[in-house]
Amino acid sequence: MGRLFALLLAFCLLLPVGLLLPLPAWAASSAAIRAYDDADAATKDFAGQDLVRAEFSNAKLENANFSEADLRGAVFNGSILTGANFSGADFSDGIGYITDFANVDFTNAVLTSAMLLKSNFAGAIVTGADFTDAVLDRDQALALCKTASGSNPTTGEDTRESLGCP
Repeated sequence: MGRLFALLLAFCLLLPVGLLLPLPAWAASSAAIRAYDDADAATKDFAGQDLVRAEFSNAKLENANFSEADLRGAVFNGSILTGANFSGADFSDGIGYITDFANVDFTNAVLTSAMLLKSNFAGAIVTGADFTDAVLDRDQALALCKTASGSNPTTGEDTRESLGCP
């Protein structure tokens, strides 16, 4: 009984010390996440590429071609995508935070469950795009509703309905 008590006492005394030690940090491998920080892709073509979970931070991507690209879970953070082509791209579960999507062509793109807060969509083309469960600023959604039409050929969702248009 004394030995059990000693073990229990030792465990109780050492447990808090173990909880205070920092746990090791685990980072994703470069194979899991491809970062394009401060990229200047004015002449690059990403059409049809597998860019799942790619990260574009503060990237200058004016007129870049992302048509038919697999951008599921990709992140555009503080990037400039003015005039880019996202037609037919799958940007579901992606993040576009503080990003300039002005005059971007989203024709037939899938943006389901994308987080698109604090971004600019002025002049964007959204014919046939699916924004189901996407989160974007209400004023941006209402502005897109002015020209939204069609339904997405992949998901079958009506663009206006997916944007929550009145």
